[in-house]
Amino acid sequence: MAKSKVAYFCQSCGFESPKWLGKCPSCGQWNTLVEEIIEKGNAVVPTWKTNSTTTQRANKPVQVSDITFDEEQRMLTPDKEFNRVLGGGIVAGSLVLIGGEPGIGKSTLMLQLALNMPNVKVLYVSGEESERQIKMRAERLTTPPLGGGGACFILTETSTQNIFKQIEQLEPDLVVIDSIQTLYSAHIESTPGSVSQVRECTAELLRFAKESGTPVFLIGHITKDGMIAGPKILEHMVDTVLQFEGDRHHVYRILRTVKNRFGSASELGIYEMLGEGLREVSNPSEILLSQRDEPLSGITISATLEGMRPMLIETQALVSTSAYGTPQRTATGFDTRRMSMLLAVLEKRCGFKLGAKDVFLNITGGIRVEDPAIDLGLAAAIISSHEDIPIPFKTCFAGEIGLSGEIRAVNRVEQRIAEAQKLGFEQIFISKYNLASGGKDKKRIDLSRYNIAVKTVGNIEEVFGLLFG
Repeated sequence: MAKSKVAYFCQSCGFESPKWLGKCPSCGQWNTLVEEIIEKGNAVVPTWKTNSTTTQRANKPVQVSDITFDEEQRMLTPDKEFNRVLGGGIVAGSLVLIGGEPGIGKSTLMLQLALNMPNVKVLYVSGEESERQIKMRAERLTTPPLGGGGACFILTETSTQNIFKQIEQLEPDLVVIDSIQTLYSAHIESTPGSVSQVRECTAELLRFAKESGTPVFLIGHITKDGMIAGPKILEHMVDTVLQFEGDRHHVYRILRTVKNRFGSASELGIYEMLGEGLREVSNPSEILLSQRDEPLSGITISATLEGMRPMLIETQALVSTSAYGTPQRTATGFDTRRMSMLLAVLEKRCGFKLGAKDVFLNITGGIRVEDPAIDLGLAAAIISSHEDIPIPFKTCFAGEIGLSGEIRAVNRVEQRIAEAQKLGFEQIFISKYNLASGGKDKKRIDLSRYNIAVKTVGNIEEVFGLLFG
């Protein structure tokens, strides 16, 4: 019997200490060290590795010019939104972590993916639900009756040793673990969900994925702070981290890329939660724009980018007289500090007295936007609400505002203009610096190929002069 010993692990960062400490020396958090019993013994070789036929790489230094590069073969799924977020499909041997709030639809998303993969043998390992619960959900997610299409196998197990035995017998092409916090390894004498168990189980699955070339998806819980539960090293071990966001009281869900070693880390996929499962939204601009019968003040449309996808979002502002001594500043879906900067620019450069006003900003659709190109749309919405003058219909904005009141150029403005034209907008305001690419007569974009009127402005006073006269 291997000798056991007690160690203390930080629940925030995974720091290990031989004794209890009030403050973690690694991350600086208080009261996060918990006691765990760990066992230092001879490492047991998993069953999947015993009969492995994979070729071992020679650990020899190779010159960069001698390395041969082949484009990785990706496994495409029927879900185009999922393919976009992953960077073009599932990479063989990749380890993907999906986090989200309880009840947001993580298990529904992965079970729907497992049931609809054509000609792919999928093993869905669940440590939280029984086989009957998963069968009831699967019948609800599939429109035709079960039994014909994909090869999806369900395994209700929490021991990694038993899971690897079943993987060796089944030899699946894709493995889904729901969830990583429920697994436990017999090599460590601690409860499932602890820091050491999560780290050890993830390390075993990582070795399996890399040596067998089988992609593995891990579903992870999140803490009350919105961070993925377990040690921070968990996010460093995996190849891709996806965040499933949304409000359980609304029908739309957002799948956001936080980290991706095989593609862009700024992609975004939008789904609609229905009774028969998640439906991918191919044109998010239509759901993010509300239908209005009459012009209303304080509402503008801004052109933003999420990864490679252009979107038009509705930005709302409400400016009212403060009933208290300190005016309120509230922003939903937008950075509050950047809102304070915009208010200071409007007051200093344009002369609008907003210091004693309550200002509320809202990005519709429940999404959060960090693109600075929506500055111009937000500023126009604030002044529209302050003056109680509606913005003309079919008007769009794309520009960043600097501290001196200038309208700065934004990247990939052609895609923003094309998206506004596709949705039937009549004019769009952009920075005049988007046209100059080095010389006075050189043009970066050709405005003649657009049917939408492109208004080029240099500072914020020009915008308000064209809008409000």
